[in-house]
Amino acid sequence: MIAAVAPRASAEERGRLLSDFERLCRIESPSLRERKIADLVVAELRAVGLQVEEDASAAATGSQAGNLLSRVPGTGTGAGRTILLCAHLDTVPLAAPVDPVCENGMYRNANEAILGADNKAAVAVLLAVARRLAREPAAVAVELLFTTAEELALRGAKEVDRSALRSEFGFVFDHASPIGELIVASPTYFRLEATFRGAAAHAGIRPEEGRNAIAAAARAISTMDLGRLDPATTANAGVIEGGSAANVVAEHCRVELEARSLDAERAGTLIAEMADACVAAAADAECDVETVVEQLFRGYRLPRTAVAVEVAAIALRSAGIEPECVQSGGGSDANALIGMGLPTVNVANGTERNHQPDESVSVGALETMLDVALAIVDHSAEA
Repeated sequence: MIAAVAPRASAEERGRLLSDFERLCRIESPSLRERKIADLVVAELRAVGLQVEEDASAAATGSQAGNLLSRVPGTGTGAGRTILLCAHLDTVPLAAPVDPVCENGMYRNANEAILGADNKAAVAVLLAVARRLAREPAAVAVELLFTTAEELALRGAKEVDRSALRSEFGFVFDHASPIGELIVASPTYFRLEATFRGAAAHAGIRPEEGRNAIAAAARAISTMDLGRLDPATTANAGVIEGGSAANVVAEHCRVELEARSLDAERAGTLIAEMADACVAAAADAECDVETVVEQLFRGYRLPRTAVAVEVAAIALRSAGIEPECVQSGGGSDANALIGMGLPTVNVANGTERNHQPDESVSVGALETMLDVALAIVDHSAEA
């Protein structure tokens, strides 16, 4: 339940926010296909007199568009401070078109697919903030960053040029949990891809001549501890594919696995154990295996006394919401930004069941998120 808030945004701003959100949701923008939504964001920012820079990250990410950066000057009374507000343009893959409907104050997709509130709720809020600041500058300058390919292990944010940012600290609005939560810890994330190769044979006539790569992969997975291993650590087998036909001993099999932990050393040890399990199972099945391990992002812990955390907490309280500092098992662009030296807090946006066909967000959450974002800008000058 979202607490009642003081009306920071006007009725007109709230109406435009909801209209923008619906329009953004209708634009399909799965990772790497962000061109149309990027063009809309650029047009909206330029319409209020702001300049927008698009970086060259598309060549590295494989996206149709680069990251977008726009700056809104401050009045200078905020000690020359600049802060960053960030949202990502992409969504996870779509199972059906997005037709946003609002029933009983709750947005959902009329079709059996994601709504796209992750992270278009935040994109709509940042556009509303930009319009307000273009009309009524704040004491601080504000950089608005819209990234691509966030759902692909923060691929776009990793390509951001830190030297191009003037911000002292930043805020990402990308955690699907009740407004009031501030994410002060996020895990280190490793991905493991293992490719097993055996020998094909007719499954009914010469099975003893084959070496089953699927069986080897299954044996490896069966020896692993998966799920939540402790309060800070998880592991998962997410993809397994291989073979050619039911009557052929499977010659090949590929699996994708992951390990996450708020303890970076624990995550590294765990993914190494999972790779070792693949090697051992392949040897037992007389198969070959190739393993590739990638650290897709590094975790972080922010002290509760960090300026960005304190500003967000003050902003939430000013909106009538008691802040709660929590840790998350998910990553966000905050991981990438912190990794390049920009202290950034991930602020919960009230979206529910993101990445699921029943994803939703309430009108109240959208409006409250805008109030909180405006309050963050206001209070950043005082921190």
